[in-house]
Amino acid sequence: MMYAAWKCDLQGCTTAKPRASGSVKSQSLDVTAVSGQQHRTAVYRKSTMAESVTHVTIQRGRKILKLQKCKDCCSSFHCPFCKASVFKPARLAKLKLHLKCHYKKAITHGDFTIHRCGLGCRSTLHYHCVYCTTTVLRKEDFQNHLEVCKHKLHLPSATEKAVTSAKTKETSISSTAIVTAPDVKPMPSNDTLVNFNTETITPESSNKVRVRPVVKTQCPICNALMNKCNLQKHIVRKHTDEPKKDLNATLHLTSQCIDNTNGIFAVLKNANGRCVPLHVQYKTWGENHRVLCESNDCQVNLELAQSSGLPPRQCKHITSVTYCQSSAEQVSLTEETLTEMARAKWLSEETKKICLAHQQLSESNCVPLSVHVTIGALQTKKCVSVFESHHILGRVMVVYKTKLNKWYCPCAKKRQSCIHRFVAHWHLFQTHPELFQPPVTSTEETLSEDQHDFPEEMDDYTVYPPKDHELKNMVDYIYQNKKIPANLPYDICVPSTVRSHPRSLLPNENVCQRCPDAVPLSDPILITQTAKILTNWSIIEDVATYYKQCPECEMCYRYQEWKDGLHNFNDDIILDIPLCLTLRNLLQVHTSVSRAVEFLQLMTGVAYPPANAVLRAYLHFEALTEHEYKFSCVSCGDHPPVVIMGLQKKPSQVSERDIEEPPEDFKGEVNVEIFWEALSKEMIAQGFVANDGYNPLSVPPSFHFWAPWIGRNTRRSDTVLNTEFEKVRVSNSASENLISEDRLRDELFKQKVDVLRSLCTDCGLESTGSYSELLLRLSEDMKSEETYKKVNEKIWAPSGGWGVIMCPCGIVYSLRNNLRGETPQDFADLLLSWKHMPNIIIYESAHSLATHTNQRAPEQVPIAPFEGCLAEPTRANVDLAKSGQLNVSLPWLQSKKAVADVYGHPVTGSSERYVLYDEIHEGNHKDISNVLRNVTSVPQLDGKVNSRIVEQLFTEMKKNSYFLRTSSPSTQLFQMRNIIHHYNEHKNNKVIDRMGGLCLLNLGAV
Repeated sequence: MMYAAWKCDLQGCTTAKPRASGSVKSQSLDVTAVSGQQHRTAVYRKSTMAESVTHVTIQRGRKILKLQKCKDCCSSFHCPFCKASVFKPARLAKLKLHLKCHYKKAITHGDFTIHRCGLGCRSTLHYHCVYCTTTVLRKEDFQNHLEVCKHKLHLPSATEKAVTSAKTKETSISSTAIVTAPDVKPMPSNDTLVNFNTETITPESSNKVRVRPVVKTQCPICNALMNKCNLQKHIVRKHTDEPKKDLNATLHLTSQCIDNTNGIFAVLKNANGRCVPLHVQYKTWGENHRVLCESNDCQVNLELAQSSGLPPRQCKHITSVTYCQSSAEQVSLTEETLTEMARAKWLSEETKKICLAHQQLSESNCVPLSVHVTIGALQTKKCVSVFESHHILGRVMVVYKTKLNKWYCPCAKKRQSCIHRFVAHWHLFQTHPELFQPPVTSTEETLSEDQHDFPEEMDDYTVYPPKDHELKNMVDYIYQNKKIPANLPYDICVPSTVRSHPRSLLPNENVCQRCPDAVPLSDPILITQTAKILTNWSIIEDVATYYKQCPECEMCYRYQEWKDGLHNFNDDIILDIPLCLTLRNLLQVHTSVSRAVEFLQLMTGVAYPPANAVLRAYLHFEALTEHEYKFSCVSCGDHPPVVIMGLQKKPSQVSERDIEEPPEDFKGEVNVEIFWEALSKEMIAQGFVANDGYNPLSVPPSFHFWAPWIGRNTRRSDTVLNTEFEKVRVSNSASENLISEDRLRDELFKQKVDVLRSLCTDCGLESTGSYSELLLRLSEDMKSEETYKKVNEKIWAPSGGWGVIMCPCGIVYSLRNNLRGETPQDFADLLLSWKHMPNIIIYESAHSLATHTNQRAPEQVPIAPFEGCLAEPTRANVDLAKSGQLNVSLPWLQSKKAVADVYGHPVTGSSERYVLYDEIHEGNHKDISNVLRNVTSVPQLDGKVNSRIVEQLFTEMKKNSYFLRTSSPSTQLFQMRNIIHHYNEHKNNKVIDRMGGLCLLNLGAV
């Protein structure tokens, strides 16, 4: 009401008319003539405007209005600055988060904090002026408007006398007057006050002032941009030589001793301002004397004087050291503090080791590792001098801005950490732990309704790159809405040297996609101006990347648009899409990304980013590509009747102690879509965390969340089986958990001599002799069951591997990464997860697989008849099989049954399922009845199924081991599925091309 009344009164003031005559000079000295009473009323209302703030968005200081629950329309909290349609009433905790956005966008003017208004005064968010009724949308324009209004608010006292002495009410005067602002404190920013000239006010223009455009110009000496009217004063102040005063005990730069033994001091760079100190060495005692300043300008001046034959002169920093009267406190950093920081995820274990090594190096050089300098800098800045052996003075100055939570070190690039930052963090964490305490969020029940004061740092904390919950939200949004098509347009895929890329990358979103209302996003906020676009031919540098933020939910949006032919990884590294496809094709021919980067550097002569960063960027691209991962053959369909299974053994990457135990109610069922989606999001989140930083979306190996991949049309449902956790609980002595003797002997031949000697000792055999003698002893003794179990437990059980199920065409249908040694249980999980189990299963441990699978599903025996054998295990059938005369025809393998069996396979119509040995392992079985599992006994399969297709695949995949084994388990698993997917697609495309060629030939023959 007060605001509306003030507005009406102001509009009711009588505006004076311009004077008909009078010189320009006299007009400039006069003021607007109004009636005495009306003028005093207007001046009084304007002068009291700053003291009695009438609009709710204009608050004195940093406090806000008392927050109370609504008693009219709901029982929630309303935002005092927004109407309900802009911010929906919510609980207190959510309202506090919303108010943080107001504080980030608020403007501090004198004693007042002016918030953005969303009360519906205008259709969009705006600011209310402290001095007039004007509302402004943009923050920069509003700051200029405040300065204009501050200069035209009051008239000088002499002017008031002139107005009150006016005798004629109708006389109107046009003037340009300089007015004074109310007594308010100066703004806590570096904004420069600007003098504005106003044009003549006409009666039709009401009480508003039209401001002339400000003319900008550059200083001819330092090229600084400023208002043209301030140029002359700038030159006088900054570029006019003034007599320099000699330094003495009362007039000198403040300094502080850091290392008394070596004469190292910290000295302010300049006498004016809160500058960061620099290092000076002033050692005039002992054997080695040295006097040197860290400033480059001082060193250049000294060298110039020496080369010119002039007498040397000490700079002002060295001279000020002679008047030093204070010493910095020496602190011994402890390893316990580092351990606490590592536990709290402030740094990694590897960084901890580097810090301790750096501390030992400083102690060996007899210099302090880190010293907190307490001169010059503001309280919001912490300066720490850190030891660095390669520096000219052996130290560098690290600055920590507490409000912005930002670190600065002269040796590091932007958004990259260095050892000096970690040491400074270590020092401040030990001496000022309050700086690194996580914010305590009080719940609505525990927080009193009277406590709603917010700290000053509320509008200074960094929001990008996002962390924790906001990082998860941003990754979810990118994963759902920024997918890249699997089949890209031809013009984007083809590399080109003439293609032009944008140099400013801005997000396309203009409104928040998460808020229910169409909330406009902020203006683009600069992330960096030094981003790089990597191509096949060169590197495009100095690219600017931006992000936008929602003022309500604080969701961040960055540039992620594939249609420009670019893929944004971490806002610093942007890959050209043809380069991504090049890396993909190189991986298919077993060339690692590190070798590809090395090749690009040799070809272009340009230094590319580290290979690890390029690899993470490429995996980021693959995680966003809409691959179907069908894992299906174009010839055999989604449900092949004949499959071949095998495993590529590899050492386990993780220790059993590092694998989390599954919950007690875990039944061995894992959602395959959720697991692989989490794996893709881990790859996407790498674009927001440092190379060695903590990734909150990482997927560690676990028995209850580690899932295989089976094509969507092949598996029964999204829930698949993974009972590998039972292999840890159940002893490996069970017969179904043992592999064939021949395969175990092959693995034994790959072991080193030390392992063989240890095995011989464990088995009670002689451990002396040559490598061949040890192998011979173990091979002979493995015929006994006891030795066989010991060798299996020592050689096979601790190792994992890649398990695959393939069709005879060579297409992989199922991929599994084992954390422990392979057993038939792993393949039983895959088969029981299939929608239709194949009729013919070829596996080297056929008997164990059939026995274990039938035990898992006793209510409906999946492997039948004869438990997977081709004939009943009678003596006569065994003799026929041994002599090679057993012939079991399965005609439904070539043509589907006319009347399909119950639970019959969709391709063959038969419900019979056999588990057979391939030609290589036909003789590697102890039970004589297993001769009934020979694949050569089936004429439809004999000579027509290449059982070595699995070994051929693993021979190709072994060529990738040199770069896959160095990756983390989750990265290796994601990369392996991607490689297998492109391998399948390549083979299917060859079949499609061949079939298309045959069709063309047939059409030509017709």
